[in-house]
Amino acid sequence: MAENTFLQNAKTAKNDEFYTQYEDIEREINSYISYNKDVFKGKTILLPCDDPEWSNFTKYFAANFERFGIKKLISTSYAKSSGNQQISIFELNSPIYDEDKHNNNGKLFILERDVNNSGRIDYEDIEFTYLNGDGDFRSPEVTELCDEADIIITNPPFSLFREFLSWILEKNKQFLIIGNINCLTYNEVFPKIQSNSIWLGTGMGRWISGFIVPSSYELYGTEAYIDSEGNRIVATNNCLWLTNLEHGKRHDVMPLSTMAENLKYNKTLKNRLQKKFGDSTKYPVYDNFDAIDVPFTEAIPRDYSGMMGVPITFLDKYNPEQFEIIGNSGDLARPVIIDGHKKSGRFYINNIRMYDRIVIKKRSE
Repeated sequence: MAENTFLQNAKTAKNDEFYTQYEDIEREINSYISYNKDVFKGKTILLPCDDPEWSNFTKYFAANFERFGIKKLISTSYAKSSGNQQISIFELNSPIYDEDKHNNNGKLFILERDVNNSGRIDYEDIEFTYLNGDGDFRSPEVTELCDEADIIITNPPFSLFREFLSWILEKNKQFLIIGNINCLTYNEVFPKIQSNSIWLGTGMGRWISGFIVPSSYELYGTEAYIDSEGNRIVATNNCLWLTNLEHGKRHDVMPLSTMAENLKYNKTLKNRLQKKFGDSTKYPVYDNFDAIDVPFTEAIPRDYSGMMGVPITFLDKYNPEQFEIIGNSGDLARPVIIDGHKKSGRFYINNIRMYDRIVIKKRSE
């Protein structure tokens, strides 16, 4: 798919600064506020990789500072980021503007008080200064800000996702970040989802409507366009929110049909089984692991108590009270010999290599 190639190319080139759209942030955050209206009350929120001139994260939380009861909002930007190459209104209006620091130093933005005596705390009260270093999230300065914060929220560069997540988890912080769907298979991520330490947010795939990219990015494919405000948008359909903040969706019970009902009435399931395996009357069993293959989440049988292999996208609807995660195909699949060659790391059915699978079991009702 063109949009996935775009993401991969940007990640490989380490040129992957995608700005999240305001409406996507608002839609996601609303889910946490609906579940717990005080989730941000009295909290210090750090938005690393965010310049309020360009970042909608800072704009959103500044606009809702008082409504959410936020104690302090901290944003930092990296000196080498695409946004940092332009002079923002914060610098132009600041008596400390320094051209050399603009080019070489990160920026720090603090919102915590009514600076202009307007009677409320909002975007106009953001205080700006330069960092001593370049603003890299791994720097001592930004790490110290991380120590101060209660919650970390941002869209980190995809090329640094693993390192960024490890940075957060080492500090044992609450967080909400955006990543590529493939991150679900990472060693830094999957075991923590399995242990119910972290989980998906409420938005995945097309829930995230697209990212604003710099003018230097080439737009191609059906999911790339320029919006009414002149922003260049790329909708990847391949991203998700990852978090350890509670929200209601992950406790929703997934409605399921029985195995017999699925095999009789689910035309999509029947067609897939017939086309791929030549038999639409039963769920196939893996050659190298004792579990049935369930090709999509809606086909999970309600009355099956054994182990089932499901696509990684199942995690978007995973309810830890309804299902237990046993492991993944990379760890559980036994080696098989096909045409004289040893194969491992994936499940096989009739010598057909399957996509990555997560193995689950239904919990007793």
